[in-house]
Amino acid sequence: MLILAPMLFKDVIAQDEVKDHLVQLVAQSRLSHALLFLGKEGSGSLPLALAFANYVSLFSAGQNASQQAGASLFGEEPAAVAHHTWQQADEWMQRSPSYSKVAGMVHPDIHFSYPVVPRKPGDKPLSTDYIAEWRDFVKQYPYGNAFDWLQFIGAENKQGNITAYECADIIRKLNLKSFESSYKILLMWLPEYLGNEGNKLLKLIEEPPPGTLFLLVAENESLILPTILSRTQLVKVPMLSVNDIEKALTERCGTDAAAARQLALVAEGNYHEALQLLQHTGDDWQGMLREWLNAILKTGPVAQVKWIEEISRQGREKQKQFLRYFNHLLQQSIRLQVMPQYAEQLPETERDFALRLNKIAALQQHQSIIEELDRAAYYIERNANAKMLFHALTIKLHHIIAKNEVVELR
Repeated sequence: MLILAPMLFKDVIAQDEVKDHLVQLVAQSRLSHALLFLGKEGSGSLPLALAFANYVSLFSAGQNASQQAGASLFGEEPAAVAHHTWQQADEWMQRSPSYSKVAGMVHPDIHFSYPVVPRKPGDKPLSTDYIAEWRDFVKQYPYGNAFDWLQFIGAENKQGNITAYECADIIRKLNLKSFESSYKILLMWLPEYLGNEGNKLLKLIEEPPPGTLFLLVAENESLILPTILSRTQLVKVPMLSVNDIEKALTERCGTDAAAARQLALVAEGNYHEALQLLQHTGDDWQGMLREWLNAILKTGPVAQVKWIEEISRQGREKQKQFLRYFNHLLQQSIRLQVMPQYAEQLPETERDFALRLNKIAALQQHQSIIEELDRAAYYIERNANAKMLFHALTIKLHHIIAKNEVVELR
């Protein structure tokens, strides 16, 4: 039985404008040989690129031989069969004889590349070594990030990479003839993990064999090799709106409307983050934050050490969630200072806490704390020692806000 993964445009949350733009690129034969799907974590860049890869492969296979002989999706002539909306494209894909292959991610003309680690010392790992895990991962976590993926394949603390060995394998595969479709497609997730060895792909990207399409899916433009970046056609994938995430949580996860709204506000456009928060809805982030701030401002070093011991026992993901929640409340506090009418949009408990934060610190102090929290989250991502990190952060927050009147948070 085939594993069904996100394969249609409807599986992607919102992004209707980008979906229609992609379908129009095919209809008008305006595709570049290399597209860069650029969107921050949780925006849906990966499921969007997957749906598009499936559409292109099925679309070209759906043309008869005479049409294929005179038409190219990279040319200037309109495609023989045009779909004007992503809904039309979805309906057409589901009628295709090869639909089950793209649904199971086993279409022979769609290849995947992603960060991997050696299974044992001395191995030269390839993406194909992990293809079964990749299909499972995309099915279960289409909005997952690099950390999720590396944990999924048991990488532990190993750094994932897309290696020179992988680049050589990509060149080999894309120089083969296609099997069913008119196009060979390589979908590379997170080209940020390409080192300088990615330059091996430059000639292939710039002068690819006929009917070759590169789809690069990235989160951080600054980490991509400039030589590769300059050779791609950019597809910007914006962050999701609060309403988009709220709707997705209620419809896909069965989340209560009020809880979905609150999670969507905290997630700030990141659906992956919203799902992480959903898993920890039983955690008392506000209580933990209240205890920390009281230890910093009132109860002193003994309480601080106790709190640091407690947070250090939490996993890395929970530590990041906590910092993100604090960051969210500070941003709400800033909005309340600038726009008092914003209070009506906040849940009561968040509004009350945000107002108390405004009594503790002024606007400039809020901004300084946010910078420190962002820096701490960055180091947590890189396996910093939790005790040392939160001890240093506690001292910094004390210095930032100590000059203000101490207000105990209840």
